[in-house]
Amino acid sequence: MRLYKLLEDQPELIFGGLPDLEIMALIADSRQVVPGALFIAVRGSVSNGHNYIPDAVARGAVAVVGQEPDPGLGVPYLRVSDSRMALARLAAAWHGNPARKLVMIGVTGTDGKTITVNLLFHILQAAGLPVGMITTVNAVIGDRTLATGLHVTTPDALEVQKYLAQMVESGMTHCVLEATSHGLAQRRVAACDFDLAVVTNITHEHIDYHGSFEAYRQAKGQLFTWLGEGSAKVDGPIKTAILNRDDSSYEYLQRITPVRQVTYGLGPGADVTADEVVSGADGLRFTIHGQGYNLPVRSALIGNYNLGNYLAAFSTAVLGLGLPPETAVRGIARLKQVPGRMEVIDLGQPFTAIVDFAHTPNGLRQALETAHGLTMGRVIAVIGSAGLRDREKRRMMAEVSAELADLTVLTAEDPRTESLEAILDEMAAGARAQGGSEGTTFVRIPDRGQALRFAVRQAGPGDLVISCGKGHEQSMCFGEVEYPWDDRVALRAALAEHLGVDGPSMPRLPTSS
Repeated sequence: MRLYKLLEDQPELIFGGLPDLEIMALIADSRQVVPGALFIAVRGSVSNGHNYIPDAVARGAVAVVGQEPDPGLGVPYLRVSDSRMALARLAAAWHGNPARKLVMIGVTGTDGKTITVNLLFHILQAAGLPVGMITTVNAVIGDRTLATGLHVTTPDALEVQKYLAQMVESGMTHCVLEATSHGLAQRRVAACDFDLAVVTNITHEHIDYHGSFEAYRQAKGQLFTWLGEGSAKVDGPIKTAILNRDDSSYEYLQRITPVRQVTYGLGPGADVTADEVVSGADGLRFTIHGQGYNLPVRSALIGNYNLGNYLAAFSTAVLGLGLPPETAVRGIARLKQVPGRMEVIDLGQPFTAIVDFAHTPNGLRQALETAHGLTMGRVIAVIGSAGLRDREKRRMMAEVSAELADLTVLTAEDPRTESLEAILDEMAAGARAQGGSEGTTFVRIPDRGQALRFAVRQAGPGDLVISCGKGHEQSMCFGEVEYPWDDRVALRAALAEHLGVDGPSMPRLPTSS
């Protein structure tokens, strides 16, 4: 693409006297620069891309975008106020601004984002609409499913825009996109021209990165302020925010959202609500109420806490997109399982075994409360807390498990470059503060495979073992190395060993003996 063509929709980047260069690629990692590339220097939390501009130029970058002063290396330098935002806008222009050709639905929140995105995806499919989705698990484009990363965050701006362009090329008309707080703060989902924005809830998470709960909430709120930018698309829906009337985030988001608002919840004042809720091992049943309809709903997803996700998806489809309520109910029923979300692992053992992604205090509380509703026996929880992340959460996670689980096994969950022993010390202190007794109501087993084996050995008929924190993820980080790890495979391995039946081998970690 010619440089002037790339810049024509970027007012901040238009400078006179620039050579009309042929740009061969947009690159934000100097190690990936190819001759003819436009290099965008971005400040990261670990390293600063501006330090690598000389390397990018040496590798063949013909122009550079950055927010620091021109290093004077003999190539055109386009200085901007925010190079992350510039990267997103340039990526959109490079791919022909695909979001402008799609109905864009953004979903954010602390817990429940992936499930809500999947619910909306199935509802839109039930309505016969060509829809793609991008989550922290995968991107679905037509009949293709693409992995989006090792750990849970929104793909970077270059990938997001590439996926959107592929959706347009494949004939998609709608996209449902999961927007994490990192993805919003780092402008990965800027230039996505959102039509609808949805929030599940905002609770304690990622304070390590954002610095405070208020800053974390503000990052989530960015999705809603973006709704006020630009005009509605031709034949597109009215720009609308779908807010959780029951959540503490409601007043803040209601205040900063400049467009039409729709609310859901179980309390008074919500546009969409529900009652007659019955939760069990076969899923959830309830009646949904709104403007002129009272409809029975059945879903295979386990957990009372999913009710809010159902209401969010239903409200978005019916009041945001104008789909028939009956179609939304039919779409909800189509979703049978989301990988690593209350996923039952059954090898014929006389107790229930579940893998869940719960990795926040609120998510863990919901998972353990659900677990108690699925068994008359004991609940045995296997939990950890990640290194180089919110330290306060370690204590909070252990406190929740000490309160709600009959036995808690504290173990590894991506310790990264931190001391695993120190992380477990902090969690043990939290468990003791909640009245836990080490060796009786909680234990420490650093190796996650051994922790799962121990939990399975402790389970008797009618008990429930739940492994939380990893869910669908395919690796675990020790130091700076990602080791292959899938909690579902590991739990199957532990069960197979315990039962003496065929099964997968236990994945090995640096802590394995």
